[in-house]
Amino acid sequence: MFIQTESTPNPATLKFLPGQPVMEAGTADFPAPEAAGSSPLAQRVFAVEGVTGVFFGLDFVTVTKAEAVEWDHIKPAILGAIMEHFQSGQPVIEGDQEQTTGHAAHDGPDGEIVTQIKELLDTRVRPAVAQDGGDITFHGFDRGIVYLHMQGACAGCPSSTLTLKMGIENLLRHYIPEVVEVRPVAA
Repeated sequence: MFIQTESTPNPATLKFLPGQPVMEAGTADFPAPEAAGSSPLAQRVFAVEGVTGVFFGLDFVTVTKAEAVEWDHIKPAILGAIMEHFQSGQPVIEGDQEQTTGHAAHDGPDGEIVTQIKELLDTRVRPAVAQDGGDITFHGFDRGIVYLHMQGACAGCPSSTLTLKMGIENLLRHYIPEVVEVRPVAA
């Protein structure tokens, strides 16, 4: 098994490509070791000292490290943990994997606008940020403000504010006049 690695715009995050599917659909975010209970793969990766976050995409695993740790010191152990997992035959996530879009439900009066926002995120934004090892999901819409949740390499990325303001906000405002601003939310 050969696992490729790619850098991301976030220097604290690396993208690992095992050459096979990681998730059947959707994504999974483990922002801390305590969140990894249902995932044997995330548990293995968190066992590497210095790992602070794990994120799964369709065909990649994104790993975030502590600032004080160097990639040269932990990358071999992470590669070993990922390889060991895929050779073990264990599932990536145990139990029934919920197939979700990752977007928060919205049952307010702006249903049609929210549907448009989610569609633009799914078709224009999410494929691009997946290339960088992350994901951005809809969290809420209130009085013209769209709230988005950033995951994987996008969470804590130095360029994430620029991506939100110059990229996503401009895109949404162009297609949906009711959108006035885009803001990030914490998990």
